Amino acid sequence: MSHLWIALFMLAGIEGDWSGVLDIGAIQLHLALHLSRAADGSLTGALDSIDQGAKGIPLSKVTENDRSLVIEIKAVGATYQAERNADGSEITGTFTQRGQDLPLTFHRGAPPELVRPQNPKKPYPYDEEGVIYDNPKSGNKLAGTLTLPRSPGPHPAVLLITGSGPQDRDEALMGHRPFLVIADYLTRRGIAVLRVDDRGVGKSTGKFQGATTVDFAGDARASVDFLKTRKDIDAQQIGLIGHSEGGIIAPMLASESSDIAFIVMLAGPGVTGEEILIAQQYLISRAMGMREDVAEKNNETERYILETIQGEKDDAAAQRKVREGLEKMSESMTEDQRGAVKETIANLEKEMQTLTSPWFRAFLSYDPRPALKKVKVPVLAMNGALDLQVPPHQNLPAIAAALEAGGNPDYEIVKLPHLNHLFQTAQTGAPTEYAKIEETFAPVALQVLGDWIGRHTKLK
Repeated sequence: MSHLWIALFMLAGIEGDWSGVLDIGAIQLHLALHLSRAADGSLTGALDSIDQGAKGIPLSKVTENDRSLVIEIKAVGATYQAERNADGSEITGTFTQRGQDLPLTFHRGAPPELVRPQNPKKPYPYDEEGVIYDNPKSGNKLAGTLTLPRSPGPHPAVLLITGSGPQDRDEALMGHRPFLVIADYLTRRGIAVLRVDDRGVGKSTGKFQGATTVDFAGDARASVDFLKTRKDIDAQQIGLIGHSEGGIIAPMLASESSDIAFIVMLAGPGVTGEEILIAQQYLISRAMGMREDVAEKNNETERYILETIQGEKDDAAAQRKVREGLEKMSESMTEDQRGAVKETIANLEKEMQTLTSPWFRAFLSYDPRPALKKVKVPVLAMNGALDLQVPPHQNLPAIAAALEAGGNPDYEIVKLPHLNHLFQTAQTGAPTEYAKIEETFAPVALQVLGDWIGRHTKLK
């Protein structure tokens, strides 16, 4: 009886908050595990990936047996098998995702709060309003936040357009909320700002999976139409600020609409997605310490994969061709190079679900230059010199050339030293730095952005 009592005592304390760090090579992700017990005695809960801004990821199933614990997280395709130590202060085990096994230990207590000094504190010196409106063409509802200066209106306004992947209205990622910081800065300067949850994210309805950049452009179009209905917004002075993929959408809309007053491309693409991804993989690999010969071979395999996907529209046939091609390519590689290819092949089935998705196929082939040639409104294209995801040396000249070829009379190209893809002051520009940097959006980038918009709007 005493042994049974001891076992029950140990299990009783597992509910609550736990914190841990998942070490993925050069990347460290801070996690928070929240466990609670249902009325029937079973465990339930959620996982937060703090650096990625992902909160409340549901635990699909939690199985406990004495000290052992097995957690299934179907939303991210992961499992966690672990045991608690004798005094119940630690949970130690293996986190498995995409065929990769990683050690992970959770400690009792909530993780330390990330320091983000640029996040504004309430009360704000401007008005903030939650808004919901329809995209009549797709049938989904869009939810966002509109910030309004307290000076007399109607106000010039900007719509913030997020980058790739499901993003909330603050474009929260790696513990940062860049759109919150940008909105705060511009509204204090007299510009109204609308920032919106992507479809299927936060309070916006609709389905994110299966949507393409064109669909997201339709949501942005609906957001502009909503701003035009507001009496406190100057309908003649509505601009677009797009980050990364949002930098594709902004010129896409401006090339087709007569009611966009100006656009800002923050790390916006100037070449096809295929060209960007190939350059991106090489630059990030080198910044993370990969040997040049291995990085070059990885680029070779990346190019082969992307070209095969574009050339083969049948998903199953594309996967078969990619596997056969990679296996053949690996025969002539060194051991280190072959190891990287084997890892790619091992994860191929799961990766191909992403690589053959409608969004990815469209992104690979989309060339932003034809749309840019049609844009006649003022354009600001900004990049960080250390941007490894949308490299400035590849994209800024292409943007400038397209605008020049189209006869755009008012554009400015700005490359800011020491800034990365998120416009943080960085050392290498590698994504592994994003969460570690306390700065969310460099003040110099905010000033360039605010000054340029100020010159292209008329405050009432």
